[in-house]
Amino acid sequence: MNLQAFFATCPKGLESLLKAELEQMGLQDLRETVAGVHFNADLTGAYRACLWSRLANKIFLPLAKLPVQSAEDLYEAARSIPWQDHLNPGGTLLVDFTGTSGAIRNTQFGALKIKDAVVDCLRDFAGSRPSVARKDPDLRINGRLSRGHVALSIDLCGDSLHRRGYRTRQGAAPLKENLAAAVLLRSNWPQIAAEGGNLIDPMCGSGTLLIEAALMATDRAPGLDRPAFGFERWLNHQNDIWLELRQEALARYREGRRRELGEIRGYDADRKVLLAAESNIKMAGVEDLVHVMHKPLEQLVKPTHAPMESGLVICNPPYGERLGEKESLRGLYRQLGDKCREHFQGWHLGVFTGNPELGKSLGLRAHKRYKLFNGSLPSELLLVDVQTERFVDAPPAELTKAPELTEGAKMLVNRLRKNRKQLAKWVKREQIECYRLYDADMPEYAAAIDLYGDYVHVQEYAAPKSVDEERAKARFEEIRAAVPEALEIAPDRVSFKQRRRNRGKDQYERQSEQTHDSIEVREGQARLLVNLWEYLDTGLFLDHRPVRQRIAAMARGKRFLNLFCYTATATVQAALGGARESVSVDMSRTYLNWAERNFRLNNLSLDRHQLVQEDCLKWLQSCRQGFDLIMLDPPSFSNSKRMEGVLDVQRDHVAMIQRCMELLSPEGTLVFSNNLRSFKLDEGALQAYKIDNISRQSLDPDFQRNQKIHQCWLLQHAS
Repeated sequence: MNLQAFFATCPKGLESLLKAELEQMGLQDLRETVAGVHFNADLTGAYRACLWSRLANKIFLPLAKLPVQSAEDLYEAARSIPWQDHLNPGGTLLVDFTGTSGAIRNTQFGALKIKDAVVDCLRDFAGSRPSVARKDPDLRINGRLSRGHVALSIDLCGDSLHRRGYRTRQGAAPLKENLAAAVLLRSNWPQIAAEGGNLIDPMCGSGTLLIEAALMATDRAPGLDRPAFGFERWLNHQNDIWLELRQEALARYREGRRRELGEIRGYDADRKVLLAAESNIKMAGVEDLVHVMHKPLEQLVKPTHAPMESGLVICNPPYGERLGEKESLRGLYRQLGDKCREHFQGWHLGVFTGNPELGKSLGLRAHKRYKLFNGSLPSELLLVDVQTERFVDAPPAELTKAPELTEGAKMLVNRLRKNRKQLAKWVKREQIECYRLYDADMPEYAAAIDLYGDYVHVQEYAAPKSVDEERAKARFEEIRAAVPEALEIAPDRVSFKQRRRNRGKDQYERQSEQTHDSIEVREGQARLLVNLWEYLDTGLFLDHRPVRQRIAAMARGKRFLNLFCYTATATVQAALGGARESVSVDMSRTYLNWAERNFRLNNLSLDRHQLVQEDCLKWLQSCRQGFDLIMLDPPSFSNSKRMEGVLDVQRDHVAMIQRCMELLSPEGTLVFSNNLRSFKLDEGALQAYKIDNISRQSLDPDFQRNQKIHQCWLLQHAS
């Protein structure tokens, strides 16, 4: 084994971490110095360091260290190296130079003297000379002048190793990728991930911490997707070794992808920076592992869609450059500490800050502190085990012990936890964010309980007349107590809706006297707005999730019509699936305005995707357009004042379907659905069409307990 000396550079403060990382790679004779580590290795080891180091900036192959007293000495030092062993005479080169002295006062001048020496060497050797290429040179040379000596090295990396290739967009003051990796390593993320723990960044910015966490958790080499390394056109490059290392890295990544991983989630109050995060996450190829959502810190809670017993809350909050900013940020840091105490006991917290003084405002005592540098800025990583003994002062009042649950409420708590555990693998595999957790599983607690990201929607079913009204109210209070306990969520994140028999003309009580902001959730590719408080329904019918996914899969290049469109979530899915154009029709201006917000949230053109406010039956009769894909999902019954007549889906479905089929292209498909439990499709009247009942296939696991929630058919023209 032919060992050579190499030098790995890194940001100041990471030297010991880099040394440990290189040691794990099997490299030898490791020695720390300021902003770097010396090591010995063969070429395989050097390539491995380039491919796998998460912390290094550069890997250099030193060629010589020679005394320099003058510019001529610098030239002669560079001229003494046989550059024909490293670069083709007709190739390209770039010289990086650092350091000055009394004779060499300008780094550009120093780089020029080395370049002249290399050119003269190759011209004397072969009669031709290389040229300078500032981008993508065949050979990159590094010269460093210090204490009367120049160190000349081959740069094996090219661009700095911290540039992984995924960060095409960024927010303000983003962390460099290798610094983010160092923060995660110091926070013990690799072990937390290996044990199935989760990671949440409540101020994720452009997503660097999230992406680096995903790369670590899946054992993905940080250099695997770099477009090029500096050594690839170096004359001593051994491509067979390099290809073997890459194949090994790909095999490790495939194995890493097969592991059971926890959740990796990011939130931020800035919608624009989240667009950058989404772009970077997609470029890194981890969009199925990393999820980001618009959410201010004040709304931070532990997600409830799946059990999350342990994990790491990690963030790089703002630190403020001026006195007034620092003072205003104390509340932000305190809020972060309060949220962790309230929702993340048993987790670990890592706060990387450029102003350690602000860390005192967390109200949490760090068990470890690491001094690092963010560029030239001295910074600190504060690590906290979120346990009561780490609370600096008394817990907030809302953490005082809740009243004892009744036996019935305890039974409901157990059922909710059991259901969530049973659905957890499906939720994680399919990346489901909104789903039904409970559907009157226990008859005495007759309610539907749905999870919408980090929020819960509870809707009581109307009790039959045989049930005592006071007893029904008491049972609902038990539901109200059980849900936050079972799902470990703050009560203000739960929407409770009660249906009560009224003596007046209204069938149900009003849902809310207050206005509430919409919540952004994800379904597949789509970002959708829901409102859990103001209306009887939330803006997203969860049982139709598979139908919307089917429509998205069928929509590419199609003209899509969505009748009784509600908030047009099916149209959003069709458009994101590649629908050429669409028309969505509904009588409600409220729902169409909601639909428009959904379109804009997904950057969908309102020119190609039209919203029409009109009675669907009347619009159908006057329509002269053709469509390739139609969604017809009428209500069971409607006598709205804006309608000319009364709609009864059992009575009117044949006429509606026949008219839709007249508008449908010869190879098109009509998706017909309704939620009338007693509904019977009149197949005799529709025998001219091919009919496929997909009701069973249109229900996901969260609705298997209630298979009568809707019925669904696909209809096509007979061939």
